Amino acid sequence: MENLAVKVVRKTVEAQGIAGFELARADGAPLPPFSAGSHIDVQVPGGLTRQYSLCNDSGEQHRYRIAVLRDPASRGGSVAMHDAVREGDVIHISEPRNHFPLHHAQRSLLFAGGIGVTPLLCMAQRLASIGADFELHYCTRSPERTAFMDEIAASPFAGRVHFHHDSGPPSQKLNLQKLLSQPDPGTALYVCGPTGFIGHVVDTAKGNGWPAGQIHLEYFGAAPQDTSGDTAFEVKIASTGKTYTIAADQSVVHALQAQGVDILTSCEQGVCGTCITRVLEGEPDHRDLYFTDEEKARNDQFTPCCSRARSKTLVLDL
Repeated sequence: MENLAVKVVRKTVEAQGIAGFELARADGAPLPPFSAGSHIDVQVPGGLTRQYSLCNDSGEQHRYRIAVLRDPASRGGSVAMHDAVREGDVIHISEPRNHFPLHHAQRSLLFAGGIGVTPLLCMAQRLASIGADFELHYCTRSPERTAFMDEIAASPFAGRVHFHHDSGPPSQKLNLQKLLSQPDPGTALYVCGPTGFIGHVVDTAKGNGWPAGQIHLEYFGAAPQDTSGDTAFEVKIASTGKTYTIAADQSVVHALQAQGVDILTSCEQGVCGTCITRVLEGEPDHRDLYFTDEEKARNDQFTPCCSRARSKTLVLDL
């Protein structure tokens, strides 16, 4: 995938703790096209690579826009973006990829939790531009922490957006039971945000009979894992026949890397899908947030950045 040099042409404060970045090609050429729901990999100062959803109109090729929540508990990417990246800086990004695309539907319901609004804002712009029927429900702690609030209020689709703040009166809180009480085969659900928020929306939808095929989601971070029962296992490389031991406290990626076997990674949290590897034999212990339940059940691929093995050995197509 091509590595693009882009200039930070604008850095803005979008809300409390949220910085916005407008990126353009350093050489002035058009950027690669993208579709609603796409993200880019950003090489963050300090040698980190992080994924950020594009939140501008997918018809634009002169710029990409991203928004970054400052999270002191993160692994360093968000703090570096806030503190080390300034207007005028040149940074490197990947071409856009889309693991969270829009699907054809008579109606779309978009549910955003906090900074999870970024891909859904792009979707709302796309749906509005084609005259589609949709609603965006945007949940935040308070108006002060709500990115793009004024921009949304001034948009042509402002009437389709409902803001829900934790700090507000009960009358404006998100009522999922009411919104999702009746499954509708013509409606697609999209949800993005923290793991707990996504779980609440998905569990409510499924509990009311919504089929999994109508629910589309994207996580912004890895789910917490109980690693207390982790044990060592073996990984065999199909092309060489060599077998390596993966220690209880090691990831497959890091263990193989130490032996000179490199696997391309990006998020290292099982979110982005960059490191997907075919499994020829054995049963993976899937710990990613990328595959669907059906894909996990096939056990023919896994994410070695975070997933492990249920069987004693995994034979990998490497």
